[in-house]
Order: sequence, then structure tokens, then C-alpha cells
Amino acid sequence: MKISQKLALRYTRARINILSLAAPRKAAIKAFRLFCTPQQRVTKKGSAFFEKGEPLSFRYAGHSVRGRRWLPAELPRKRVLIAHGFESASRNFDAYIAALVEKGYEVVAFDAPAHGRSGGRRILLTDYVGVLRKIEQSYGPFHSYLGHSLGGLALGLFLENTPHNRVTRLVLIAPAVETIIAVDTFARRMQLSPQLVREMDDYVQETSGHHFDWFSLRRALHQVHATTLYLQDDEDRITPVKDAMLVRDDAHSNVKFIFTNGLGHRKIYKDAEVMGRIVAFL
Repeated sequence: MKISQKLALRYTRARINILSLAAPRKAAIKAFRLFCTPQQRVTKKGSAFFEKGEPLSFRYAGHSVRGRRWLPAELPRKRVLIAHGFESASRNFDAYIAALVEKGYEVVAFDAPAHGRSGGRRILLTDYVGVLRKIEQSYGPFHSYLGHSLGGLALGLFLENTPHNRVTRLVLIAPAVETIIAVDTFARRMQLSPQLVREMDDYVQETSGHHFDWFSLRRALHQVHATTLYLQDDEDRITPVKDAMLVRDDAHSNVKFIFTNGLGHRKIYKDAEVMGRIVAFL
């Protein structure tokens, strides 16, 4: 994060905490909106191969959602959807896209709201799931899904209410497991009081119909039947390995775990060996 962004964040933190003394609901709404706002956006072009993909777009919640589709030289055998993580973009997965197209698959990848080339200033999980549903309706059905971080959580929430079976393939790379953990981390960084966090939770329930703890990959996976490959690094500071261990302890017969060491949250999906195993699985 740049120095100017850090200063702006400190200023916003002070304003929210002062506002919470007089108007806790307004402060909670302001804090929640900040929680959903990416502090950086990937704007660089992708590889030459990435840019050759067919441009796709649609409107969602008043904003343009943009993506691309890549077709193999011959009739595609399978169709794959890629969902990136928070403060990332579809272009970061161009190596996967090229490898899957070479394998004979059709690949579709979009930038989530407020990310990459898509419009908007903030992203709600409900919107990410809604976007995935729109992509499925317009460009699916998909045989396989690949999600990193927030994209993995969004795919879990999407699939739990989407018809599929064990033939479906799902890859989760360092997925966000519990939204409430991300909220707690945000609250500590912003020095928010427990009362203000409860106000945020109440606001989310009123606007979405669910509390923070409902937005849980661990909960959703009980309704996901896809044959799943779950990859997690031991040194991930964004999505802690202990969260993955809890999912593993649930003993899903359709989920296989691969644990790596020293790759962290983002290097894990860029690692050549990891990518090879994922492409082979899909």
C-alpha cells in the first residue's frame, strides 16, 4: 500500500471511530463499505495470448462486468470458469488459461466488480455470486471451476445453489474460508470496537438476509458435491492454514487436499508444479 493510501486509511479510521460515538449505524455502514473496497486495482494488460481472447461484457448492479473467452483450435471437450481473488484480476491467470486451451478446453474468465477492467468501486460477496450466476447462464454450463482466495469462497457459495454433481471439477486455491475472520482482521486494523462490528453485522443481515458467519466456505462445502482439489500453503498470512485444517477435519469424501510450504497466498497459484497439478486435475 502506498504512503498516500496509508494516510488516507488512518484518516478514515479516525473519522469512523469518531462518528461511531454519535451515530453508530452510520459509522458501521461506512466501515462496511470500506471493508468491501479494494485499495488497489490490477490495470496492466495481460499476455499477448490473454489479450487475444474474445471480449465479453454484461451489466450487473449498474456496472459493466468485463471478461474474455478463449476457444481451442478444435471443438472444446470441457468448459472452465476462473474466479480471481480480492485485489486481483483475471489476467493474473493467463498461464492457466493458455495451458487449459492447449489441453482442448474452452476457458472463460471475468474481472469481478471493482476489479481489473470491470466497473464499480466495491465488491460484495452477494454481487460476486450473482455475477458468477450470470456468467453461468450466459456462457455456461461449465464442467470445471477454478477459484483463488475470495474467488474460491464465491464459487463455493455459488455452487451450493447450482445444480452439479461429482463429475463437476472444482479447484480451490488458498480460498477464503470464513468471512467473519476477514472482518475481525479488518476490525483490528481499523481499531473498531466490538459494538461497531456488531452494528456492521446487523447491517449486513438487514441488507443481504444473512449475518457475516453465513458467508462461510466451510458451511457451503457441505452442499457442494463437485470433485474438489483444495490447495493451501502453510505460510499463508491471508487465508490461514488453520482454517483449511478445519475444512479438512470435516472429512468431505469429494475433497482432496494439497499442502505446500513457503509459497504464501499468491505465489502458490503461480508455482509451476502447482499449476501442473491443477491443469492435470481439471
